Amino acid sequence: EMAGYYFHSAETGFGIRLVFQRNRPQEEKKMKTTMRRKNQALSEEECIAVLRRGTSGVLAAAGEDDYPYAVPLSYVYCDFKLYFHCAKVGHKLEAIARNPKVSFCVIDQDQVVPEKYTTYFRSVIVFGKARILNEAGEKRAALEKLAERYSPEYPEGRKAEIDQLLDVVNMVEIQIEAMTGKEAKELKNHSDQVSEAH
Repeated sequence: EMAGYYFHSAETGFGIRLVFQRNRPQEEKKMKTTMRRKNQALSEEECIAVLRRGTSGVLAAAGEDDYPYAVPLSYVYCDFKLYFHCAKVGHKLEAIARNPKVSFCVIDQDQVVPEKYTTYFRSVIVFGKARILNEAGEKRAALEKLAERYSPEYPEGRKAEIDQLLDVVNMVEIQIEAMTGKEAKELKNHSDQVSEAH
């Protein structure tokens, strides 16, 4: 939108026009999660099931010099959030400080089928904002979720390990804002047949 003013001098007879552009407030851009092949899309419930089953995924964040930074790590899902732990310093924390917007990919299945020249795959990508948990209570709670996920049968050992590591690790939370899931059409057709049978 353009606007301007005109100034005229009676003494010199000259005038000048000042033109400037008004900047409208920008709306926050939303992540586009529309999938082209909708017949292979997973429902939100199916995506969450994949996240619950998974034990590792790949975190993608804004790296140095405009390079994407992607790193595999262990995680736990709980209430539309992901949690993972890391050292007190490192590339992950630098990337999150640079830009808290991240994505996280979990591959649930990747079965190569040579005779059909394809793979039977299933995966989920989540998008959200990451933050470091600094408050002691929420940090411990997140670490307990992670420990319980990987060592469910050792409650006493988990507590001792958490007490020892609480002050030397960071816990990071990803608040999920959007997610997409996709699977091979062969798996989708099989799932539909099973649902119809029940």
